[in-house]
Amino acid sequence: MDDSAGQLKKFQKELSSGTVSLVLLAVLGQSRQALYGYQIAKRLEELGEAGVLAGKQSALYPVLRNLEANGLLGSEVEPSVSGPPRRYYRITKLGRDVLREWIAAWEATRDSVDKVLQGEWR
Repeated sequence: MDDSAGQLKKFQKELSSGTVSLVLLAVLGQSRQALYGYQIAKRLEELGEAGVLAGKQSALYPVLRNLEANGLLGSEVEPSVSGPPRRYYRITKLGRDVLREWIAAWEATRDSVDKVLQGEWR
């Protein structure tokens, strides 16, 4: 993978793997109701953040399951009138606490990287 396009793709994949959980927690943290996967993907699209999933809606399901396994999300399966049952996700209290910590860590990281990129690192 010597070409710049390949390097960019690799960088985007590495960067995305560290931010998808944060973004999913944030979407669920801002929602007043539980959401199923497609609704979450649509919210990301509406916010202009579909790039976080790199065009692969199916990529969010393993992350949602991982967040749930770690106690950051809860879920319930409900029947659907238009297809198979849907799993609805909601953020837990632990998830809200972790989200606040992750946001602070993200902001500190973003600020540090911005300083380096702008040549202001001291």
